[in-house]
Amino acid sequence: SMFELIAKTGAELYFDSAVMLMFFLLVGRYLNIRARGHAKSAAHDLLLMMEGMASVVNADGTYKTIPFKDIKEGMILHVPAGEKIAADGIVQDGNSELDTSLLTGETLPQAVFIGDNVFAGTVNTSQPLKILVTKSGSNSLMNDIISLMEKAEQGSSKFVRLSDRVAKLYTPVVHFLALMTFLFWSLVMGQSVHDSLIYAIAVLIITCPCALGLAIPVVQVLASERLFKKGILLKSGDALEKLAKVTSVFFDKTGTLTLGKLSLMNQDSIADEHLKLAASLAVQSTHPLSKAISTSYDGDLYDVKVQDTTGFGLSTTWENKEVKLGKRDWIDFDKFDLPDDQATELWLSIDNKEFVRFVFSDELRSDSSEVIDRLHNKNINTSILSGDRAVVVQKTAKNLGVKNYFAPILPDRKVEEINKQKAMGMHVLMVGDGLNDAPALTSADVSISPATAMTITQNAADIVFQGYKLLPVIEAYETASIASILTKQNLALAFLYNLIAVPLAFAGFVTPLVAAIAMSASSITVVLNSLRLNRKVNKRLAS
Repeated sequence: SMFELIAKTGAELYFDSAVMLMFFLLVGRYLNIRARGHAKSAAHDLLLMMEGMASVVNADGTYKTIPFKDIKEGMILHVPAGEKIAADGIVQDGNSELDTSLLTGETLPQAVFIGDNVFAGTVNTSQPLKILVTKSGSNSLMNDIISLMEKAEQGSSKFVRLSDRVAKLYTPVVHFLALMTFLFWSLVMGQSVHDSLIYAIAVLIITCPCALGLAIPVVQVLASERLFKKGILLKSGDALEKLAKVTSVFFDKTGTLTLGKLSLMNQDSIADEHLKLAASLAVQSTHPLSKAISTSYDGDLYDVKVQDTTGFGLSTTWENKEVKLGKRDWIDFDKFDLPDDQATELWLSIDNKEFVRFVFSDELRSDSSEVIDRLHNKNINTSILSGDRAVVVQKTAKNLGVKNYFAPILPDRKVEEINKQKAMGMHVLMVGDGLNDAPALTSADVSISPATAMTITQNAADIVFQGYKLLPVIEAYETASIASILTKQNLALAFLYNLIAVPLAFAGFVTPLVAAIAMSASSITVVLNSLRLNRKVNKRLAS
């Protein structure tokens, strides 16, 4: 065009083509950057949440204010009502409620008491708290979440690697095609150098690899963004790709299908006087079963001195009577008929004459049954792997409609059962939270862990979800399925476009302006197709 302009012939000027080419390229780039920006803004907002000033309690009881970044382990934070908690820690003084929606997605406030763990980024909504810092800001759960996000963005799936390899071949291949076009029209067809050059330029423009370059990354970014907003963190770049292929799911029981929090099940059948007496002993113990009793009683307690017999239970003297609260093996029942249902229990004995049984159960997550039903509706096999007693696991499996369960089993047996399924050609998902689940999580094709899991378990998992519900498993699966479909569609669109466009340009039917429009339109098409992800996932979840 510059040559034609200088020569003043004006026959072939393509400045408009160059402008149009840049315009459509920038439109495609803008849509891509905007999609990535939405995902990064979520992590950026978290970082902003961790900026500010905190009140620290000095040794003499006075307060000083320091930046969040200067908080160290062992410090005592004073957090007034309405203020943000600046670091992970343990409540040392005060009872309150926390807004944990930023971390867990839960809208209801969560009650916290002395000894409870609290996390940076949550908001104290009720009463002042004093918190012993156990992790500084750089090691907090919030920082771990941001790190997981960054790690997920750095990973790449098989589709991304394929796209990258193909894109690298574009430069030599496209230039070779353009050269062949020029030689064909100039030497074989006898066209002028000018016309042959125009055809070659059209080939060069129309085969720009933008569509292929955008086909996969945009889908991945949008999928990661959606899951992050739902409290689901991707730790590996190919997690979604593998999750979309799942045909079999293994669940751990305690802490996964259940909340891992024991509750008193037979409170209605226990007399108030007996519950009050048991709670008076239990409140002085940190044992999970004792906590379940003490939290179930909301009245005044007896002032008793308790002796803790390690491994057996608690005892005291009340109204000149010997009172015990503990295991059945520790109590002399004197021909009292004992039930044999193998339920988790404690017994209250009053002077070896009155015996009251307290039965406990690990509460199922509120949506465990719905998750199992949804998986079954998709013809996905479900099984439970647990180290708990067989009778307890059997009851859980029956309540959820799971036919296959393995209990009690050790970690190596969990791995063995997963490998059996894989040997049969199944694509296995493992969902677990305990230390004994870590080998199974690693052995499965893809793995998911709740954020309440141990650190080693989260490290072994491909995906980590926040909150007290199990539905994030379905959210992640549906998102992965739709992302896989859109990725394949985008690749097909990109390759189909080139199969049609390149021969037309080679044959001389396309001008550089039309080539610029066609090339840019292909890029915009794959981006717009990717943007359908949220709508399609919402539709799947609603059905």
